[in-house]
Amino acid sequence: MSERTIERVRIMRSWEWARPVRPVRREVLSATPELEEGQPLLLFVPGFGHGAWAYAEHWLGHAAERGFPAYAVSPRGHGGSGPAPEANLRAYAHDVVQVAAGLPRQAVLVGHGAGALVVAHALARYPARAAVLVAPVLGGWATFGAALRRNPLGTLPAVFGGRLRLSRRQLFSRELPDADARRHAARLGRAARRAQWQLLTGADPEPAVGRPPVLVLGSPDDRVVPSSALTRAARRYGSAPLLFPGMGHDLMLDARWREPIDAILDWLVKHPARDDRG
Repeated sequence: MSERTIERVRIMRSWEWARPVRPVRREVLSATPELEEGQPLLLFVPGFGHGAWAYAEHWLGHAAERGFPAYAVSPRGHGGSGPAPEANLRAYAHDVVQVAAGLPRQAVLVGHGAGALVVAHALARYPARAAVLVAPVLGGWATFGAALRRNPLGTLPAVFGGRLRLSRRQLFSRELPDADARRHAARLGRAARRAQWQLLTGADPEPAVGRPPVLVLGSPDDRVVPSSALTRAARRYGSAPLLFPGMGHDLMLDARWREPIDAILDWLVKHPARDDRG
């Protein structure tokens, strides 16, 4: 049996055909360059409680200004997408795969926070050109323990079906003006209860299809994701994390938002994919 046939068998899951994910309206925001320069196409995936708006604030337009077509999806129940109170990680990954498959060409998947875990699951189903995990919350009991230590009052309600809450100090640095921090925080929603529980206790994602290059980045001063978790995530993909000291968890909304997005775009320019199917 050929390697191609083996991989096809591995990604065909009979139970997913038997129990398909329910369709839902998906919000997709975009910014495209005035002139097509052949740069990689980006699909941004927000973390729990965030929507595509979190990337539309700065990163979508900045990527387009640098010649990169940029899209952001709000997974079901987030942003302007349709409601889905019983969604799970599989449904969120399904939304990412479906949107990516409908884009003009093979996408780079960029996930933030719990959205990085969604991207990791989507990589097992979609042959991404590359992936970027920003301040990744990759789930499991280690994540649960770290969340309890760092944010017990915000984490415990999620264990019992309540909302997982993050504070201004966890999300943003002191450099971000209070007015901006309050404006962003006011837009935060909540993930589905099942998805929150899976985030805290779930198993590791399956291996990525095609073994795309993966960049992991974050801040050593992140009050949500400890530096040790960034290192573990990067080692999983055979690299070291790219760090941005002095920033909060929401790098795309923080005061120095340009630094991480420019680093991502520079990495994509210097690290061309082996295969661009489009």
